[in-house]
Amino acid sequence: MQIKLTFNEPLNHSLQVGDTIWYVTTGQSGGYETAGVSQTNKLGTVEEISNQYRAHQITVSNYTLTVAPTNLEQSFIMFSKDNKANLSNLKGYYALARFENNSRKKAELYAVGSEIALSSK
Repeated sequence: MQIKLTFNEPLNHSLQVGDTIWYVTTGQSGGYETAGVSQTNKLGTVEEISNQYRAHQITVSNYTLTVAPTNLEQSFIMFSKDNKANLSNLKGYYALARFENNSRKKAELYAVGSEIALSSK
């Protein structure tokens, strides 16, 4: 069965054909949208990506489902990479990172770490 997911916002640039799509239905807790790890469900494998203006779509294949899940509109959609093909580190000499806090409350960032491999070596 093929399932088409449509998004209003552009898709993550690292999403590739062959990645696994997961979904989890969220609920309210303490003013935040939360979900438990045990509620995470595998939707399928990415077969096609269309990232056109205002028509951001992912075609997902799942050969075990006969009916698409009904709660996908209210779910948090995420993806994972196949670790057989994506084992390299970040490469290059320059990186730019931007951290945003969209809360109205103060937040502190204690540490940031990274693994970087020089691309010319």
